[in-house]
Amino acid sequence: MSLLREYYVFDHSDKPAVVFIMGPTASGKTALAMQLASQIPCEIISVDSALVYKGLDIGSAKPSAEELERVPHQLVDIREPDEPYSAADFRADAMKVIDSAIAQGRLPVLVGGTMLYFKALVEGLAELPPANEGVRAALAKEIEENGLLSLHDRLKNIDAKSAERIHENDSQRIQRALEVYEITGRNLSELQEEGRKLEGKGECFEDLYEFKAIALAPKDRSVLHQRIRQRFSKMLDNGLLEEVKALHEKYGYNADLPAMRAVGYRQVWGFLSGELCYEEMVEKGIIATRQLAKRQLTWLRAWEGLYWFEGNEENLLKKVLLVLPLHRKKSS
Repeated sequence: MSLLREYYVFDHSDKPAVVFIMGPTASGKTALAMQLASQIPCEIISVDSALVYKGLDIGSAKPSAEELERVPHQLVDIREPDEPYSAADFRADAMKVIDSAIAQGRLPVLVGGTMLYFKALVEGLAELPPANEGVRAALAKEIEENGLLSLHDRLKNIDAKSAERIHENDSQRIQRALEVYEITGRNLSELQEEGRKLEGKGECFEDLYEFKAIALAPKDRSVLHQRIRQRFSKMLDNGLLEEVKALHEKYGYNADLPAMRAVGYRQVWGFLSGELCYEEMVEKGIIATRQLAKRQLTWLRAWEGLYWFEGNEENLLKKVLLVLPLHRKKSS
């Protein structure tokens, strides 16, 4: 038994502890989570829009059956490839698993690279009205006649919080904030604050939980690019084409399948349907994965309070353990 399992507990007397392990694709998140699970009693919760789907194993870098048996992951293989799964679905499912883990005295560890899911969990999902073409046309005309700054000034009077957050040159977001007000009669910041409240609890995520957010990312971007190329090549060697062929046979040549939004699968799907040659598929798959990693890093850089580590740095687990909300058991 791990010494940490024997001598350390999680102090849930004030706020229950929750840990995020975030990072771009191929940064080592799953490996760290597996190591962590070998040291402390935790519940691994996947935060990955591809891992929710059954049959998407190789191209999603899903932990192996042996790994999942040794360290079960929640929110893996919970949807068929033709079933949609939204950020709102994730938020509801994740909250149930988090609370269940805490009730059992386990540390919820949320691991993945779907940043929208992390954002939805912490910041909530505001119920905003759909676009209104009439309102948008009127706002566009106002910009043409009076300039964008006049709209930003109007937003200051209607919704000072949103105006402070939205740059005066950000035309799209200024118009959307004013559009929401014109349609609903309520300002955007109020609606977003309501969205932050967890269902049935009346509080925000950070009010309910003490959470630490860990980010894994190599300092040298070329290292990440090399890992991405190597991993995509390995996926092909391990049978990615056959995996996607099986999806073809079951669901037909339907590129609109929710599961086919996953990077890598779209490109292989294009090859099997004759849209791409093999070399194009490989290169586009690698490029798309790099673009995904770039977006993930952009999200992470905007996330406040992160503890940054490199996935392959020496003594990584020990360094991560130092920032976790662990407490030594009191002597009996």
